[in-house]
This record gives sequence, C-alpha cells and structure tokens, in this order.
Amino acid sequence: MKLKISLYTLFALSVFLLTNCAKDNYEPPKSMLSGKVTYNGTPVPVRTNGVQLELWQHGYQLFTKIPVYVAQDGSYSAALFDGDYKLVRLRGNGPWADVTDSIDVKVKGNTVVDVPVTPYFNITAATFTYAAADKSVTATFTVNQVVTGKTVELSTLMIGATEFVDNTNLIISTEAAKTVGSAVTVKISLDPANYTAAGQAFVKQTLEGIQFKKYAFARIGVKTTGTAERIFTQVQKITIP
Repeated sequence: MKLKISLYTLFALSVFLLTNCAKDNYEPPKSMLSGKVTYNGTPVPVRTNGVQLELWQHGYQLFTKIPVYVAQDGSYSAALFDGDYKLVRLRGNGPWADVTDSIDVKVKGNTVVDVPVTPYFNITAATFTYAAADKSVTATFTVNQVVTGKTVELSTLMIGATEFVDNTNLIISTEAAKTVGSAVTVKISLDPANYTAAGQAFVKQTLEGIQFKKYAFARIGVKTTGTAERIFTQVQKITIP
C-alpha cells in the first residue's frame, strides 16, 4: 500500500514539474507594434503615460484588453504575438475628440501603425529663450482652435529638471494668457534667489542644481475645459550659459 501511494505521489510530482517547465519555456511575444498618435501627420505630445490606447484580440478564450500607454512625445509600442487586433481610442481619455471607430491592425513582425486623432486645440510656433541677465525663460507660442465650441481652461509654461516634463512632473510653472489664434508670450524666473518663501526650499534647491549643471527642460501645456488631459509642445532643452 505504501509503495502504491509512493508511485502515485511520484506520478503527480512528475506531472506538476512537467507542467511548470512548460510554463517556464513559454515563449514571450516577439513582434512589436509601434506608432504615433497624430494630427495631420504630426505627433500629438501628451503627459507621460497619462493617455492609454487599448488592443483587443478575438479568437481566444480570455478576451481581455491589452493596455498601451502613450509616451510624452506621442509615440507608443507594445510587444505582441502575430495576429489580428482591434486598436481602440478610449472615450474621454485624451485631449482630443472621441472616436468610436476602432482600427483594424494586423501584426506580423515589426508593424507600424499611426493613430489619427483630432485635438480640441493644438500648439504651434513655440519658442523658448533663456536670458542670463535675470536667469529667466521666455516662451512664445500660439494656441489654435481645432474643434469648435471648446474653450481653454489653462495655458501653462512648465519647467523641469529632467526630460520628462508635464503637470505632474515639474519644478515650477506659470500661467499664460488663454488667448486663442494669436501669439502669447510668458516668462518665468529660474533664479533661486526668487524662491525663498516658506515651502519653497525644494524649488530653490532644485533651481540651484539646474544653475550648476547648466540646463533645464521646458514645455507648454494647454488644458481644454472639461477635459482631464492636456495637449503639450514637445519638451525643449534649455541651455544655461
């Protein structure tokens, strides 16, 4: 009887080990789907990992979404198995008008698919200038209406210590005029001496570090009223002489 139990135990253990080895040897996806979220062929910059696309694949027992986050420069990528997918732009998830139609995507090896959207506003002619005399950055830009009936809630110049800059990753920011259709100019100080108030110790210390390493990063973000996510300019490196 003991021998019989031992044989059963060995058999069960062998099945368990073989099953787990098979799982360990399961090959990960090797194909790459990549592209950009675009308006008129131009990438739409957003907040880092703030905007999400979804991929769905039919024909499998578990029909679940594959979340794909959009990088701040408007690009995205996902490692996938070859096959047919539906790419979905989530409602209310980006700084653009909702799109109900999905995009049919056939992944075979490395596949590139751009995702067109219509932003409520876009930002053009953005320039950033550093003035050594007063340690300030001046930005000039134009906000253009794309979808009628929408209004600008916030128009913001943001400064960061790294190349990742948005309304959740910054050192300091200042609001600009909410003008649409004509150039706007806004200025912000990077002088640590101007940040000595209570609660500004971190800002002062970080700006001292920026002055020492001789560069910072700047970006404009525009928020549409009633929309969570902003549209941005691409991040610009500011060289401090």
